[in-house]
Amino acid sequence: MKILYHHRTASRDGQAVHIDEMIDALRHLGHEVVVVAPNSTAAPSFGDSIGWVDWIRTRLPKTLYELLELGYSLLAYRQLAQAIRASKPDVIYERYNLFLLAGIWAQRRFHVPLLLEVNAPLAEERMNHGGLAQPALAQWAQRWVWRNADGVLPVTRVLAGYVERAGVVPERITVIHNGINLAQFADTPNPATIKATLQLDDRFILGFTGFIRDWHGLDRVVTWIAANHQTHPTLHLLIVGDGPARPALERQAQALGISDRVSFTGVVARTEIPALVNAFDIALQPAVVDYASPLKLFEYLALGCAIVAPRQPNLEEILRDGENALLFDAAQPAALEIALDRLITDAALRTRLAQGAQQTISAGGFTWLENARRVTALAASLQGSAR
Repeated sequence: MKILYHHRTASRDGQAVHIDEMIDALRHLGHEVVVVAPNSTAAPSFGDSIGWVDWIRTRLPKTLYELLELGYSLLAYRQLAQAIRASKPDVIYERYNLFLLAGIWAQRRFHVPLLLEVNAPLAEERMNHGGLAQPALAQWAQRWVWRNADGVLPVTRVLAGYVERAGVVPERITVIHNGINLAQFADTPNPATIKATLQLDDRFILGFTGFIRDWHGLDRVVTWIAANHQTHPTLHLLIVGDGPARPALERQAQALGISDRVSFTGVVARTEIPALVNAFDIALQPAVVDYASPLKLFEYLALGCAIVAPRQPNLEEILRDGENALLFDAAQPAALEIALDRLITDAALRTRLAQGAQQTISAGGFTWLENARRVTALAASLQGSAR
């Protein structure tokens, strides 16, 4: 099959992981993939962003920036039209982005079916967090794109609910969760070796990976370690990543006298993450938005981590309390801390959760390769219906 993969993502972060892995998986299955996307040569390293985009976003009025986003669809459409004429794809696979209309224009003009991967309800997300100057326009654009795609692929059933409420019929919605590349998690050094390399060989490590934001709740973990480090003197928080919450967490640890119990790797290469996560005695997913499919969660599962996470529907699509994770009620003020105390003192529970975690990936088929198979099966069905 010939697949035209279209996206508007220029940053090298978790979004790029999803994009790169899906393209690689599709090609691994023998399909030809033609990519139409922004030129990302200015951000070659994982964790980088495109500086000029950030500069424009922070300096232009929101209304003007949103109109520029909408205007980008004209440029993207020209690129798509050129690629379609040259390669004659069987299907367009697009990663949804707000104000990006070009894929639907190309689908209509060239009669090529379009599958739309949806990772977030971006109109609502930006209204709630980043702010939108034109919320009505954003919501219209989101609904229009979702409704006109031949198939919509949200990453959780919760997110599928957003899509259906926007007017997409259930028959055109297929949930495809995020996944992992199993090859990247093979032959990982054992935890003792990794801890020794990090000079943390005497520590019981609570670990977190990703971009650190205030709402992740890691300040609660720092407070808990400070309150319990006399009882459990080997406790250590290892954060694999960076983000805007890091300075506050460093100040907090210093004020509580436990700076030596909290460490940050900063941004690391993707290839380093499996080894670092394998050093975790407990893997933390302290908070997550209600529709997301966190990439870190699948990495934790693949490496057989004992996971602590909030009990909420999108996570319960993957996690089962007491089987492959210990879930806590985020509405209860001390629930996270109680879960940590229970898990740190119960080695048998940690072992059981770790075993259940490893089995989850294979049982659920949560790999990029399986996702690529699902996508191409859907694409083939669209071709069949078109004939």
